[in-house]
Amino acid sequence: MSSKINTNKDEVFKEEINKVSDFKFGSKVAGVFDDMVSRSVPYYGEIQRMTAELAADHVQKGTDIYDLGCSTGTTMIGMNSLVDEDIRFIGIDDSVEMLEKCHSKLKEVGVKRPFDLRVADLNTGVEITNASVVVLCLTLQFVRPIAREKLLKTIVDGLVPGGVLIISEKILAEESLFNRDFIKYYYNYKRRNNYSEMEISQKREALENVLIPYKLNENIHMLREAGFDHCETFFKWYNFSGVIAVKK
Repeated sequence: MSSKINTNKDEVFKEEINKVSDFKFGSKVAGVFDDMVSRSVPYYGEIQRMTAELAADHVQKGTDIYDLGCSTGTTMIGMNSLVDEDIRFIGIDDSVEMLEKCHSKLKEVGVKRPFDLRVADLNTGVEITNASVVVLCLTLQFVRPIAREKLLKTIVDGLVPGGVLIISEKILAEESLFNRDFIKYYYNYKRRNNYSEMEISQKREALENVLIPYKLNENIHMLREAGFDHCETFFKWYNFSGVIAVKK
């Protein structure tokens, strides 16, 4: 089984754009998404590995694993080698282009398990049933704030007892004093990964109205209000975090 995936370099914001529009996960982004996210998210590979480990330890026989905002399928590919092959993966995204890329990647690495890819907008509702693991990897931050609580309640209702939600997010600092520093360190990280000042500036502008981060404690409060009984932070890097939440 091959795990080698061909990736195109992210140059979406390399040239100057007269009027930067809101960020969209269309065909242009789908083609370079894997390079974009690996160069834009600190420890992205480690977050994926941790997500796969956590999923493998909490999945229950006879249930499904949902990946909400599955994009190009990296998380499902990471889980594939650790989770029993009789467990079905269900990937959901509102971008047809992302799902097409996801399908080709799953086939390319030789995924044998049953999987189902569905188009759905997490802002307007999604169906989740018989899940023991649900993943939101850098996804909730793109859901409109007004729709987040309803989505989390839908996830709780769709999880079996003992089921888990594994969530990774860009976040705000608990103390606003540190926000500026954390953002500075983050942009330094992007510079080290060969993003130019123009690329950093234009992407920031494109994401301004699309990616709305919360504080870590606000996310955990939302999870508890939605009905999760246990929440634990498993990853933290300045303004990025990972949390696992368990339903009783």
